[in-house]
Amino acid sequence: MASERIFVQAIRSYGARHGIDVDVRAGGWLIAMRRGEMRRFAFGYDIGLNSAIAHRLANDKSATSEALSLAGVSCIPHHLFLNPKLGNNVVGPAWREDMLELLHAHPHGVVVKPNEGTSGRSVFRVTTETELDRAVSEVFSMSTGLVVSPYVEIEDEVRVILLDDQPRIVYSKQRGHDWRHNLDAGAKPVLLEDGEVRAACVRLAIDAARAIGIVFASIDLVRVDGAWRVLEINSGVMMEALGKLHPELVQATYDAALDRVFGEN
Repeated sequence: MASERIFVQAIRSYGARHGIDVDVRAGGWLIAMRRGEMRRFAFGYDIGLNSAIAHRLANDKSATSEALSLAGVSCIPHHLFLNPKLGNNVVGPAWREDMLELLHAHPHGVVVKPNEGTSGRSVFRVTTETELDRAVSEVFSMSTGLVVSPYVEIEDEVRVILLDDQPRIVYSKQRGHDWRHNLDAGAKPVLLEDGEVRAACVRLAIDAARAIGIVFASIDLVRVDGAWRVLEINSGVMMEALGKLHPELVQATYDAALDRVFGEN
């Protein structure tokens, strides 16, 4: 159906061409796929190729940042703070002082956002204690954890979609009216031609994927002061905006991932 997400349409199309029964449930968020005795599921934008631990690491901005740092992969640091409603035994008494220390250490401000993905929603740039308290209150009203990262001037942002260490799609996000590069905030995806920038981004994305052991992922990279760094890794590969511009490329990418799910070459 035209109103369905491109992700769901892509799975339906693959199923029709490969003799796979596709049963879409829960408003399209749960998809059961069956061929003979083989049953597979897609959930959200996760197609089921990644291990449970890789999926959890990728969905946790703080854990991704820590794992990349351990592997020596250049990334934007994300400092975790747990919701004080979880209790002093879990959170500790000095969480606000630790936040203020981070704020004062970064004169250009910090970014406060939920620790688990939101497509750019509930993301705040703050420069004062009042702004910090307001942002923290809002994020904690909907989340058990938030991350604080230094605000950086992003010169470019690129997304690399990898399958088995192979770049399937590489595109830049051309920012709209917003300081964020989220596609939901009006940024436009533009495919990158072969060249130094694309090659550098692919190398860094592969290093990041290997660091957390992820098979199928979209990896966001930012250029800050001329150097590329990993911003985050997404275990669910969402290509809705790109699919409206390059439907064949998006279908081919999901087809390749589904070939892996169903054991085809």
